[in-house]
Amino acid sequence: MFVDKVTIKVKAGNGGNGSVAFHREKYVAAGGPDGGDGGRGGNVVFQADTNLSTLVDFKYKRRFFAENGSPGGGGRRSGRNAPDLVIRVPRGTVVRDAASGRVMADLSGEEPAVVARGGKGGWGNSHFATPTRQCPRFSKPGLPGEEYEVELELKLLADVGLVGFPNVGKSTLLSMVSAARPEIANYHFTTLTPVLGVVKVAEGKSFVMADIPGLIEGASEGVGLGHEFLRHVDRCRLIVHVVDVSGSEGRDPVGDFESINAELEKFNPELASRPQIVAANKTDMASPEQLAAFRGYIEEKGYPFYEICAPIGEGIEPLVYAISQKLDTLPPIREYEVDHVPLEERERLARNVFDIHVEDGVYIVEADWLMPALGMVDMDDYESLQYFQRVLRQSGIIDRLEEMGIQEGDTVSILNFEFEYIR
Repeated sequence: MFVDKVTIKVKAGNGGNGSVAFHREKYVAAGGPDGGDGGRGGNVVFQADTNLSTLVDFKYKRRFFAENGSPGGGGRRSGRNAPDLVIRVPRGTVVRDAASGRVMADLSGEEPAVVARGGKGGWGNSHFATPTRQCPRFSKPGLPGEEYEVELELKLLADVGLVGFPNVGKSTLLSMVSAARPEIANYHFTTLTPVLGVVKVAEGKSFVMADIPGLIEGASEGVGLGHEFLRHVDRCRLIVHVVDVSGSEGRDPVGDFESINAELEKFNPELASRPQIVAANKTDMASPEQLAAFRGYIEEKGYPFYEICAPIGEGIEPLVYAISQKLDTLPPIREYEVDHVPLEERERLARNVFDIHVEDGVYIVEADWLMPALGMVDMDDYESLQYFQRVLRQSGIIDRLEEMGIQEGDTVSILNFEFEYIR
């Protein structure tokens, strides 16, 4: 089964909690706090694998969770960092955030890509000791790992894309110029999945050609098979448009040519401007008048034109040479630029951004980034509350409350926790 688009859920591991511990050893006075830090949660990493050619495995498993980091221990022992979760995908897979549509990774090369970052481990209480606070009874919890619903889309890495109506000879052409062996028969939609073949031009020189199946009029709107596979033309540096110049099925070659180009433009306007070579196939069945008329039309449009008869190999060598020469002048295969902003960076940018409003005499503070700081507060521990108060002061929240006229004894609500304001 050829599957080239799936949606899955990934979650990086949470960081381990910091430890609250005190050094107790015989003959050692005032050992002090020695709680260790929590370990880092595992990242979710995507890695391209050339042994894979489809995303079918993700049809049956759609949730991928990395391990959490281990909590810290006494004696300043740090918790174990969790191993990364490596997800292997076919080369050419583009990973997008399903919510925003932004590109998170393009697995076109050998380098792995971290898509969800594991949470940092929390600090143990040894970090919070000061000359005036020698026995801190609180620690910092581990931060949660990033969690996303991601869309995986396979876009084949091919230099050349063969496009054209069904049964015009694309598969036959590919089988004649490469070692690929697509199914060939005299009926429409014989080829049901994209087929790649390596075309050798000379010693040490070759290119990859893809047979893109099922393009007919209306393909961009879901007619036929073409809408399933148009995405695989996206990366192609050059399009070879195969046309049945004989009109053997009662269609007009000019109409076929314009129809397919219209579908490419509807799917992605950039495809309309992609370099294109026209291969007029089935010349053995065409009259000289048909060949001359179609050649004149194509060359008037400014496209290179080649006559071929794919089953017997006629005209194929000049076509392959022309493709190779054209590829030498074109930029490399397109890679998608990552435009996703990691959650950690978004949180950093949003830090100290807050909103305060008053309802029924209660000052309500809204600031999601305060959740980790509030999570480490022991409401029964005075030093822990002092630490949280310093966070509020450094972030500017207390200054804003005072500007709004808050008085001693007034109620402040932060993330559904209510506090009495004391100067």
